[in-house]
Amino acid sequence: MATLRQLEYLVAIVDEGSFTRAAESLNVTQPGLSHQFQALEREVGGPLLERLPRGVRLTPAGRSMLPHARAALAEAGRATVAARRAAGVSTGELHLATLYSVSSGVLPPVLGLWRRKHPGVRIRLFEHRRSDEMAQAMAAGQADVAVGPLPEDWEGTARHIGAEEFLVVTRSDDPVALSDRAPRVRLSDLAEREWVHFTPDSGLSDILERACDAAGFRPRVAVRTEQAPSAIGYAAAGLGPTLVPANTIPPHFPGAFLRPDPPLRRQLTGYTRTSPDPVTASFLETLGEHAPLMPAHVARRLRTAERSVRREPRGLPTRQD
Repeated sequence: MATLRQLEYLVAIVDEGSFTRAAESLNVTQPGLSHQFQALEREVGGPLLERLPRGVRLTPAGRSMLPHARAALAEAGRATVAARRAAGVSTGELHLATLYSVSSGVLPPVLGLWRRKHPGVRIRLFEHRRSDEMAQAMAAGQADVAVGPLPEDWEGTARHIGAEEFLVVTRSDDPVALSDRAPRVRLSDLAEREWVHFTPDSGLSDILERACDAAGFRPRVAVRTEQAPSAIGYAAAGLGPTLVPANTIPPHFPGAFLRPDPPLRRQLTGYTRTSPDPVTASFLETLGEHAPLMPAHVARRLRTAERSVRREPRGLPTRQD
């Protein structure tokens, strides 16, 4: 049976790219590291690495074993933290995986509240571009808890948070923001526009593409960016409309935002691989109670715009279907 020490050596050799650097990073002798690694290879019945003139390369067996080695080490670390927490030691780290858009919109106020309850617990944040990427990292043991859409067939614990709403953001004098349909807009009315889009490796890119496809068109691209706050700034500057979670829109935003018709929402959860320990459970409770899925400043402006439209229709005529 492989030991945690041997798995730690495998991960270090791969990450450092050589036996020498791995030994230095672990503060052990190179002969001792090599001896333990050879014992691991004997245990699995074959080589895990190819020794190259400059570095190392994983064999098929090594590639199969590496994610399990990382997961085992991560789980062992969390086991120690959980034991300390159960013993009443409110120190250590909360490992939290999330999406970039959730990190910039939902998490800051939640973590601010939660940290005041647990000032001795450090937070280690793992940010991901896509939901599937985050789910794979969680399955491999990266974090204590993830915040985002729940993966299909997830076998661990999950707490439903609610639905965050996506809004179309554009410049304040955009004709669609002044029409008698505002603060609502059909995406099909924007089919001929150039959009502030997202880089292909961003999950927000998929969301925008799917929404436009459902409206019967493919969005033309004015500029691409990776994160929602940047897209909001470009849209407000007039480069084109964009589509972002409402909770990423800052207070006192100078541009306009509108509800897509039909609405577009994303369900968020907090999920774990195993039953959450008391500190993780406390974070999930705070998340469920205080996640700003629809910030108050955004909701107020939308309500004000809705009342204004009902009182006094503005500007452009409503398109007749």
